[in-house]
Amino acid sequence: MSVPFPIRKECPPGACICDRNALLNDPQADLRILKLTREEEQKLLTRLEALSSLADLKNMESRLHAQLGIRLSITPSIHEVRTLRGISIQVADQPGLCRKTRQNIPTAIRRSLEKNPDIAYAILDAQGLWDGR
Repeated sequence: MSVPFPIRKECPPGACICDRNALLNDPQADLRILKLTREEEQKLLTRLEALSSLADLKNMESRLHAQLGIRLSITPSIHEVRTLRGISIQVADQPGLCRKTRQNIPTAIRRSLEKNPDIAYAILDAQGLWDGR
């Protein structure tokens, strides 16, 4: 199947579980994720590490979904949140999304939260941390 845009190069056999070939062979498949080449992934990770606010994070979440079909879930743990590890950042499984990319996106967001803890506080506040005052 030919696609009208440059796509991500195939991962080495056995190194990834992205199922890229099955995605390319399915005529009904959503191919947006294949636009995320290695170069574009690096730009995305750099952008995610430079988040400045919760609104910026939410904007990136919506853009990731609209442009690539990537779904992010960022929620505080149901237990006490003592460190940034208590904030769960999940990337939904998606055919065509490389295993390493699935790991790198949360890592980049965590780096951004470490640089700017106000975003982490805003995430906690959005979940009702300070509602019962």
